[in-house]
Amino acid sequence: MDTTVSGEMHLRLILSSYLSLPVRTGLRYDTADPYAVHATFHTGAEETVTWVFARDLLAEGLHRPTGTGDVRVWPSRSHGQGVVCITLSTPEGEALLEAPARALESFLKRTDTAVPPGTEHDYLCLDEQLSRPLTES
Repeated sequence: MDTTVSGEMHLRLILSSYLSLPVRTGLRYDTADPYAVHATFHTGAEETVTWVFARDLLAEGLHRPTGTGDVRVWPSRSHGQGVVCITLSTPEGEALLEAPARALESFLKRTDTAVPPGTEHDYLCLDEQLSRPLTES
């Protein structure tokens, strides 16, 4: 049986050293896809953008800089609070987001309860994963 862990938090989209905007963000983890965390950023009244992150990348980013290419994650502090900075890069530009470290850590601990780190392979159904691209076209 698949289990889903969901959570919502407000990230800050950093526009400059003086200006940031709140971004309501939904996080979803599904044991059917045990390596991934899906983040849905609510960018407007009805507009959303979804990114998929490796769960390990977010967990490591709580403690040290990690990631290359399109996604980089690192711990920091903002206004006296622990945050996790996430940089997302696309050909159209780059976004810097700050996530509250405690909220992200709490969400990741809940995913660890659903699928302990290092046991993700036990939750994969290889037949289902291989047939997915064929059924989604």
